[in-house]
Amino acid sequence: MSAELEQILLQLTQPDNAAIQQATVQLKQAFKNPAVIPALCAVMSSSHHPQVRQSAAVMLRLKVKKHWKKIGLNDKESLKTDVLQAFMQETEHAVQHSLSQLCAVMVKHETPDRWPALLQFLNQSTKSSNPHDRQVGLLLLNKVIDSNPEPFKPHFCQVLQLFSAVLQDHNNPTAVYYCILTLTVIIAYTGSEEMNLMRSIIPSLIVALKHLIKANQDQASEAMEVLNELMESEVSIIVHHVADVVHFCLEVGSDITLGNLVRVKALSSIAFLIKLKSKTVLKQKLMNPILQAIFPILTAAPPPGEQDPEDNEDDSGDCTENDNPKHCAAQIIDTMALHMPPEKLFQQLMPRIETCLVHENPYERKGGLMCLAVLAEGCADHIRTKMLSSVLQTVCCSLSDSDQVVRCAGLFALGQFSEHLQPEVSKYYADLMPLLLGYLSSLNQAKIGHVTKAFYALENFMENLGSDIEPYLPTLMDTMLSALNNTENFKIKELTVSAIGAIANAAKELLVPYFPPVIESLKGFLTTTTEDMRALQTQSFDTLSVLARTIGKDVFSPLAAECIHLGLNLTDTIDDPDLRRCTYSLYSAVSTVTPDCLTPHLTAITTVMLLALKSNEGITAHLEQDKTFVLLDDDEDDKEQNVDADLTEDEVEMDVHDVAGFSVENSYIDEKEDACDALGEIAFNTGAAFHPFLESSFQQVYKMRDFPHEDVRRAAFGAMGQFCRAQHKVWKENPTDDNHHALLKLLDIVLPCFVETIQTENERQVVMGVLESLNNVIKSCKEEVFINPLRLKEISFVIRDVLKKKTVCQDVGEDDADDEDQQAEYDAMLQEFAGEGIPLLAASVPAGNFAPFLDDLLPLIISKAKSSCTVADRSFAVGVIGEILQALVRVSGGREVAGRLSNRLLPVLVAGVKDGDPEVRNNSVFGLGCLAEAAGPIIVSDYPMMLSVFSNLLIKESDSRVIDNLCAALSRMIMSNVNAVPLEQVVPALLACLPLKEDLEENKTVFICLAMLYTHSPALMVKLMKQVVAACSYVLGNKNVDEDTQKTVAVLIKEFSQHHSEDFQSAVMSLPGEQQSKLSVAISAS
Repeated sequence: MSAELEQILLQLTQPDNAAIQQATVQLKQAFKNPAVIPALCAVMSSSHHPQVRQSAAVMLRLKVKKHWKKIGLNDKESLKTDVLQAFMQETEHAVQHSLSQLCAVMVKHETPDRWPALLQFLNQSTKSSNPHDRQVGLLLLNKVIDSNPEPFKPHFCQVLQLFSAVLQDHNNPTAVYYCILTLTVIIAYTGSEEMNLMRSIIPSLIVALKHLIKANQDQASEAMEVLNELMESEVSIIVHHVADVVHFCLEVGSDITLGNLVRVKALSSIAFLIKLKSKTVLKQKLMNPILQAIFPILTAAPPPGEQDPEDNEDDSGDCTENDNPKHCAAQIIDTMALHMPPEKLFQQLMPRIETCLVHENPYERKGGLMCLAVLAEGCADHIRTKMLSSVLQTVCCSLSDSDQVVRCAGLFALGQFSEHLQPEVSKYYADLMPLLLGYLSSLNQAKIGHVTKAFYALENFMENLGSDIEPYLPTLMDTMLSALNNTENFKIKELTVSAIGAIANAAKELLVPYFPPVIESLKGFLTTTTEDMRALQTQSFDTLSVLARTIGKDVFSPLAAECIHLGLNLTDTIDDPDLRRCTYSLYSAVSTVTPDCLTPHLTAITTVMLLALKSNEGITAHLEQDKTFVLLDDDEDDKEQNVDADLTEDEVEMDVHDVAGFSVENSYIDEKEDACDALGEIAFNTGAAFHPFLESSFQQVYKMRDFPHEDVRRAAFGAMGQFCRAQHKVWKENPTDDNHHALLKLLDIVLPCFVETIQTENERQVVMGVLESLNNVIKSCKEEVFINPLRLKEISFVIRDVLKKKTVCQDVGEDDADDEDQQAEYDAMLQEFAGEGIPLLAASVPAGNFAPFLDDLLPLIISKAKSSCTVADRSFAVGVIGEILQALVRVSGGREVAGRLSNRLLPVLVAGVKDGDPEVRNNSVFGLGCLAEAAGPIIVSDYPMMLSVFSNLLIKESDSRVIDNLCAALSRMIMSNVNAVPLEQVVPALLACLPLKEDLEENKTVFICLAMLYTHSPALMVKLMKQVVAACSYVLGNKNVDEDTQKTVAVLIKEFSQHHSEDFQSAVMSLPGEQQSKLSVAISAS
């Protein structure tokens, strides 16, 4: 049979379709014969044609992979002998590669201890004096260990001793390459026995990589993955060699004679190290050498006649690949900003940036601006509070630079500042809006790359302006509508449509007059079916979603049903993940305006989204192949898997050990992320109507919690939280036992999952998302969360772990005692998300139950209020204390707990009132008011001191929000212990600060207090009627003040007018006309 089989396989290699089809049919028949395995073994060993020998090895691999258990014992033993025999005599590398893959598949079924000949062969070949034999032995060793590492663990010490020698065999780079690939696999399985050997290998490894770079840069860049594995391993393996690794990577990254691939790999390894082990980098004083090496890369001019990719005029702003050293250098600074204390980073960085910004070389100036731009996200607080004015001035000046590359970098920096430095950056709108509008109007529209960057800056700046955009609306909308109607360029139209979305986010209802022409323009783009308009179409859907959320229910509702039909029709006819993603966002937006419109279509909508979550489309598995040979294996593998599938009923699955990695197209990741977000929001907004789809949606979203991409995981956890809130809402509206049981069942799955993820997830952003989702669930579901008696302890402990920096994503395992007060802003932000959960716990359970956990958590919060901590930390600490006290007001046993804590909290809050930062003062004043309210009579003896502190503050305070909160705090003190307050002095001082200017929510507290005072001390209130009536006149008819407060004020006014008409009329006549009419309307309405 072997001769016949050889002929068939030979025929498959012919460039003749008819011959191939005939051979395929014959092969299917041959595969049904039990003798096919020995026949393939014979062909694999004896054919004179390398391609045929290789095909035979591939066919055997497929047979073994799927049907090992069905192969007879004799055939198995023969196969084990034959494959090693074939391997020993084979001279063609491509065939050896396929044979090694066959062995790798066999090792998964037949562990090494049951295949002693394999171990013997590996031992002989890897130690052979013949360089080629060593190379082949190391290839086989790599494939079998990579396929199934665990059974080889007893041999790892022996393997590492072998590698110690191989790494010094610099004349055999291929052997070194396979050795390093195997080492990369072994690292994750290293136990205490192998630690010392692994540590001792690292110096030789670095030298070996240097030699491999000289021999083969492609292989070297792949082998350098070993460095990332080492960084992720036990700290003790790499800690003594971190400096050597960094210097090696910097040397490679800086070498302009090398190709981009290997330089990018080296620089990416440094960014990865900073992300994982920032404390080690700081402790070993590596920040300065890293910056010293990467600045010349960041500021390098491109070769003569060329441009950096982002400066090409055909660049449409979509270029996000970090495929060149300059991008990687910027990424390193970005990573430092996200993972290092800003004080330490800026100390080293600013002198370098300042030198660049005044340099005569435009690429130096560009580098300085790019550096400022990438710092904005990670060091936002530091820039906002210490240097915003000066860096904005620098960036604005760059927009008039003589060189376009500098102007483009300035636009990018301004866009980054606008995105990350809110709200402070928006206060500069009077300077920046005219500058950006002028810049945009002066552009040559043919230079698409430049126009894109100008739109990016303008859009990011406008989006957060709120009502401050009003004076610019006519100019902006004329510009945008004119561009939509007059330009033929689809990219310009797309940018314009996106900008209209940004304008809508800021302007909200102010955009209503422009809504008809905007919708008219969008309609033409929304219904297109041509491929060249696809990007414009998806952007139009995105902007339509923004309009749905911002323009107002009355204006958008008439279009809601039409929008849903349009979305469903398009996803039926066009297969495009970006377009589908945008329709999900549109459905989600419509659910916030008119959820009833979605109800008839929920089956269709959820079906499409769940298919998107299930789909593997866009995910490419990279099958492990030799990189230097074009193997028949690639095509034949797929073809013959189908052959095999025809012969059996078994389902064909991809074997994960044949996969070297996965890559996922971004648009499919975005689609999964948006599907999770939309399902969560739609479930919450549509309530009971979504109930039939809740279980299937939850099951599919729950599977996404392990998805490789962190954005999808974060969105999945967000949706899981929304599902809990949705079910709680359904139960509240229809309180049946079934609905309650469904809620508790959901909470019992979701909450343990949240707690475990916070402890074990590597990505900080995901953990922040989970904490936020957990907080929202507790806020909505309150006591239902804690029906399970263990839950309070679990959640309290996980919050404590985050505050103590004990979770996996917090760089655990290094000296945390150093510089306790200095940490990266994002690390502080993570702790803020955790801390925000404490008041929510306090509000959800009886105070006595929570008190032991609160005693455990409070010191961790108070430690962040020290004067040596950052403004953000101090503000957070006193803010959380205030919210805890506010929560204790409303729960049983709260007064006792607040009273017991008052001695610990009072000094912290009083110190905060004297802080130099207005936000810290504001939160501290709020906290003192809540302490008075929560502790009641227990704290009366401290009233004189508190009033004295407030009196001193009032004399010099200029911040409106602090003064507003001071009014509320005094009101809380009065309501809590009216007899302990000298009303004759305090109430006039309180009224003199009204009306409230910024924190309008506190009107509720102030006016409940004034109403109470009218009952308690009517004579005083009549005496102060002019001030009280004036304060009331600012609240009545104010759309920013809630309805209940307006009613309280109206009742008070009516009391005055009925019982003290003369004093009241006199007070009214002293007011401006507009306020007089508001009062008369209020009186007649009540």
